[in-house]
Formats: sequence, structure tokens, C-alpha cells
Amino acid sequence: MQIISTAAHADAAAYLAALAFAERRALHSFFDQHVIEEEDGRYVAIDEGDYDALPSRIIDRVVHTVPGRMSDEF
Repeated sequence: MQIISTAAHADAAAYLAALAFAERRALHSFFDQHVIEEEDGRYVAIDEGDYDALPSRIIDRVVHTVPGRMSDEF
């Protein structure tokens, strides 16, 4: 039997919530969605289109990327 500590469970839940948000947002975006780990252990999802070029301080914290799924090519 595997025991998951409360902190590890909270981290996993926060990551999965940010990932789900990024996946939903990617369906309606031309830009990649990135899951970023904050310094305090939280996870957030950002849209690459919100930035001209991602600064290295953000790139270093990317833990997952969901490609944008909209296409203007038919």
C-alpha cells in the first residue's frame, strides 16, 4: 500500500487543477499553454500569447506545456 502525505496530495491536486485549466484553454487558443511552478509550490497556467517572448525566469519554471489547438488553416 502506498501512503501519500497531505502535502504531496495537495501538490498533486494543485498541479492537476492547473493542467486541466491549461488543457481547456488550449482548445480555444492559437498559443501554447504552460503550467508553471511558483516559488511557494503553487501551480498556475499561463497563455504564451500573453507574453511577447517568455522571460527566462518563467521558462525555467515550466513543468508542462499543452500545445494550442486552434488552427486557422482549413
